[in-house]
Amino acid sequence: MAQGTVQVTHTGTSRWRRRTGEYASLAAALEAAADGDVLTVAPGTYRENLVLQRAVTLRGPEGSPGSVRIAPVDGVPLTVGASAVVQDLHVEGQDAAAPAVLVEEGTPELRDVRVVTRSAAGIEVRGSARPTVRRCAVDNPAGIGIAVVDGAGGVFEECEVVAAGQAGVAVRGGAHPRLERCRVHHTSGSGLSATGENSALEAVGCEIYEVRGSGVQITGRATAHLTDCDVHRTTADGVTLDTDAVLTLADCRIHDIPENAVDLRSRSVLTLTRTTVRQFGRNGLSVWDPGTRVDANQCEIFDSTGDYPAVWVSDGATAVLDSCRVHDVPDALFVLDRGSRVDVVDTDLSQVRNTAVSVSDGATAQLDDCRIRDAATGAWFRDHGSGGTLSNCTVDGTQTGVIVTKGADPTVERCTIDSPAEAGVYVSAGGRGSFLNCRVTGSGGYGFHVIDGSRTTLRKCRTERCARGGYEFADSGADAASGASPLVEDCTSDESAGLRTPAAPETAVQTVSHSPGLLGALPGQRTEPGPPPPAPEPEQPARSSKDVLGELDALVGLESVKREVRALTDMIEVGRRRQQAGLKAASVKRHLVFTGSPGTGKTTVARLYGEILASLGVLEKGHLVEVSRVDLVGEHIGSTAIRTQEAFEKARGGVLFIDEAYALSPEDAGRDFGKEAIDTLVKLMEDHRDAVVVIVAGYTAEMERFLSVNPGVASRFSRTITFSDYGPEDLLRIVEQQAEEHEYRLAPGAAEALGKYFTVLPKGPAFGNGRTARQTFEAMVERHASRVAQLPEPSTDDLTLLYAEDLPELL
Repeated sequence: MAQGTVQVTHTGTSRWRRRTGEYASLAAALEAAADGDVLTVAPGTYRENLVLQRAVTLRGPEGSPGSVRIAPVDGVPLTVGASAVVQDLHVEGQDAAAPAVLVEEGTPELRDVRVVTRSAAGIEVRGSARPTVRRCAVDNPAGIGIAVVDGAGGVFEECEVVAAGQAGVAVRGGAHPRLERCRVHHTSGSGLSATGENSALEAVGCEIYEVRGSGVQITGRATAHLTDCDVHRTTADGVTLDTDAVLTLADCRIHDIPENAVDLRSRSVLTLTRTTVRQFGRNGLSVWDPGTRVDANQCEIFDSTGDYPAVWVSDGATAVLDSCRVHDVPDALFVLDRGSRVDVVDTDLSQVRNTAVSVSDGATAQLDDCRIRDAATGAWFRDHGSGGTLSNCTVDGTQTGVIVTKGADPTVERCTIDSPAEAGVYVSAGGRGSFLNCRVTGSGGYGFHVIDGSRTTLRKCRTERCARGGYEFADSGADAASGASPLVEDCTSDESAGLRTPAAPETAVQTVSHSPGLLGALPGQRTEPGPPPPAPEPEQPARSSKDVLGELDALVGLESVKREVRALTDMIEVGRRRQQAGLKAASVKRHLVFTGSPGTGKTTVARLYGEILASLGVLEKGHLVEVSRVDLVGEHIGSTAIRTQEAFEKARGGVLFIDEAYALSPEDAGRDFGKEAIDTLVKLMEDHRDAVVVIVAGYTAEMERFLSVNPGVASRFSRTITFSDYGPEDLLRIVEQQAEEHEYRLAPGAAEALGKYFTVLPKGPAFGNGRTARQTFEAMVERHASRVAQLPEPSTDDLTLLYAEDLPELL
C-alpha cells in the first residue's frame, strides 16, 4: 500500500490559520501542526521516522484499524516527546539497536497501537515520561516487549505482549510502571522483570503465560506488587526473587509450573496473601539464604506434579505460614540448615505422601494450632540441633505421628495423635524431645515407642487403644548402663488401670531405663525385685571350616556352587597363611551375588559361608541376617537409610543376606526409596568393609539387570555364583533325605515313581526346586496317614513305608 496524505485539523484560534490542511508526508504535517491539532493519517505505508514534539493527536482513519503502517527502513519509527495522543497505528521497526516506539517525555496517551517489529524493544519508556498506554499490542520476537527504564513510569491498561525474544515487560533503572489487565505471553525471557534499586512494578489483573523462562523475575533491590494475577505455563520457575528483592502477591494464582512455583534467595522478601500455588514440578515455595523471608497468609499450595517438598526452607532462611492449606503433595514442609526457621500457625497439612514436616541439620520449626492429616509421617525432627515446638496440633491418619532421631530435641505440647498405623511417637538413634500433655489414640503400634538410648521426656501424656501397647522403651545394654533413658512423669494409659496395684497413685514419676514391653514401662506400675535372671547357656564352640565344608558337601546337587565356595575359601585361607608368614596376600572381595530360582539352597549356602569365614577368623561371629526389600525400604524420606543401617548393624560380624535384591531397583522406579537403600548399603560396605559380608540374591535375569543399572553395587562383589535348578535325581535324593530324617522308607517302586513324577512335573514360575521336593514328601506323608488310619492294627512297615500311590496327583 502506497503512502497516503495526512489531514491536519487545526484547533488554534489565530485567524490566519486554516481550519484544515492536507500534507503529502507525516513530517510535513507534524511540522505544520501545533499543540491541540489532530492529524488524521490516510491508509498507507509510511517509511518515515516520526518525532512528536507537540501535544498533537496522531491517528488513523476511524473504522480501519491497522490500515496505517509506520515502517521506516531503520531507526526509531515513532518517538514521542510530548503529551501527545497516538491512536490506531500499526508500527513496524527493523533496527535491532533501537526501539520501535520510544516515549521520552510528557504524559502522552497511546491507544490501540499495534507494534510488530524486530527491534531492541517494542515500546520503550524512559526518563520523565509518564504515558498512558491502552489496548496496545506488541509482537517483538527479537527483543523486549515493553521496556520502562531510567526513572520512567506510566500506566498500561489492557495491553498485550504477544511475543518477545527477551523479557515481556522489563523494568530497570528506578522505573515504576503500573500494569492493569494486561496479558504477557510467548516470551523467550521472563514474563515480567524488574531489577535495580528503586525499580518498582505494579500489576493488577494480569496474566503471564507460555514463557520460556521465569514468569516473574524481581532482582537487585527491585520491588513489585501483583494483585489478582495469573502466572502459568513457564519453562522455569513461576516467580524468581534474588538479591534483596521485595514482592507482594495478593489474590494471585500460580500454576502449571515445571520447576519451583516461587524461588527466592539472597535476602529477598515475599509476602503472599490469598494466593494459590498448584501443579508445580519442584517446590511450591523454595526459600534460601540468611535474611530471605516468606510470609504467607490464607494461601493454598497443592497438587504437586513432582517429587519434591511443597515448601523448602534452607540455608538460614525464614518462612511464616498463617491460615494456609498445603495438600496433595509428596512432602509438605522441609526446613533444614542451622538458622533456618519456619513458623506455621492455624494451617492444614494433608494428603501428604511422605512427610508433612521435616526438620533437619539444625533448623527450627514452630507449629501452633495446626492440623496434619493423611501423611506417612506427621513431623520428623531428624538430627542434632534440629528442634522447635509443636503446640496444640492434631496429627490424624498417619503411618507415624512424630519421629525424633539422632539427637534432635523438639518440644511437643498439648498435641493429639489419632489413628497412626504404626507408632504415635517414635524416638530412636539417640533422639531427645520433650512431650507434655500429649495424647495418642487408636495406634496400630505403640503409643510412644522410644529406643536406642533416647533421652526423651514424657510428662502428663496419655495413650488409649494402642494395639501393641501404650508405651515401649527399649535400650541396648550399653545404653542402659550409661544411664541414657527416657524420663516419664505423670503419664497414663487406658491399659494401666488393671495392672496398677491398689496402693499405687493414679500417676507416678518414673525414670525408665529398660523394659521388655508394656508391662515394664507402664507409668505408675510398681515392680518388686525378682529372682536374678538365669545364667546364659554357654555358647557352642564354633565349628571348624572342615566340618562346615563337610556339611556343604552333603547338600544335594549344587556341584558348581560347592566348587565356587571351596575356591573362594581356599583363596581366603591361603591369603591368611601368607599374611602369617609375612608375605603379601591377594585382596579377596568376600561379598557375593547368588543367582537362581527359589528353593535352590541359596540361603543355606549363605549360612554355611558365614560359618566358614568365622572359622577362618575373617568374620567375628559368622551369623546370618536375612532381609528383603520390606526390611530395608521405609515409607518416607530418611527412614530407608535408618532401616538399612539397622539391618547392617544386626549383621555386623556376620553375613547380611538380601533376598530378591533386584526389588530395590525396580524397572519403573520413579521416586522409589530403594535407591536410598542401595546408596546407604554401598557406603556402609565401603566404610565397614571388614565387618560384614553382604550377599545379594535373586532370579538370574533380574539380578543381571540389577547389577547393570547399579555399577556402584556391582563393583563391590567379587563373584557371582549361579544356583541351577534341581534335576529329577536331585529332587529324589531330597525326598529320600526327608524320609530318612523323619523315619520313613520308600517302598519298592516308590523311588522310580518319584523319578518319573519329578521328570514330568511342570517347571514353570511356581516350581520351587528343593521346596517342591519337601512339599512332595509332606503330601506323601499326608496321603500315607489317610491310608494307614483305616487299618485296625497297622504294622511297623505300614507305619513307615511310603508307596507310589502316596504321590500327589499332578495338576
